[in-house]
Amino acid sequence: MPGAAQAPHLLIVDDDERIRGLLQKFLIRNGFLVTAARDAAHARRLLAGLEFNMIVLDVMMPGEDGLSLTRDLRARRVATPILLLTARGETRERIEGLEAGADDYLPKPFEPKELLLRINAILRRVPSAVQTGPKYLTLGPLRYDQDRGELWQGDSPVRLTATEMALMRIFAARAGEVVSRTDLIDELGRDRPATPEEGAGDRAIDVQITRLRRKIEPDPREPRYLQTVRGLGYMLAPD
Repeated sequence: MPGAAQAPHLLIVDDDERIRGLLQKFLIRNGFLVTAARDAAHARRLLAGLEFNMIVLDVMMPGEDGLSLTRDLRARRVATPILLLTARGETRERIEGLEAGADDYLPKPFEPKELLLRINAILRRVPSAVQTGPKYLTLGPLRYDQDRGELWQGDSPVRLTATEMALMRIFAARAGEVVSRTDLIDELGRDRPATPEEGAGDRAIDVQITRLRRKIEPDPREPRYLQTVRGLGYMLAPD
């Protein structure tokens, strides 16, 4: 399985919460970084702040459907590969999806393994120039530049300590995934030793998380972006 930082980043768009969750878990288990959207409007917000290697898009959704979103993305010259999912398997609908600009079309119900094979086949065909990872993460009014490791609010940089910068780098590379305290301790230890004031271990991590939340959360007492996953660790959940 590829490392999370190098894993292709997929955007799953489906209004069915159960299917969305199952696809996300399955694809994460198979080495992908996965972000999920509940509808086209949610997908548009994510696409405004992130870059994806592929979009797996349900056609039949309330509000704007998958075909309309596909047409609009292509009209705006968004080259990200799109795999359409739909319960409609007739030839006319398949042709309509491909004409809209989709790269492939998979009718429901489908075997998860077939979805995996089609995703990998599309990724192999895509020019490497298109296969870029996410460069910016949006956290409300804040923007995190992954290439530079910088946090910005509008045109003003947000000052981060060395440890906070290291934490943001770790979480950004694994956005949408739970990162355990053990992993955080290991990663931070590779970057730099803890100072005497910071100490080491779980308690030190919790202290650093609290400090980082003060800089990225609207209300640090009720975290929206840097979430605690009880018993497992922490997860960065960008917009």
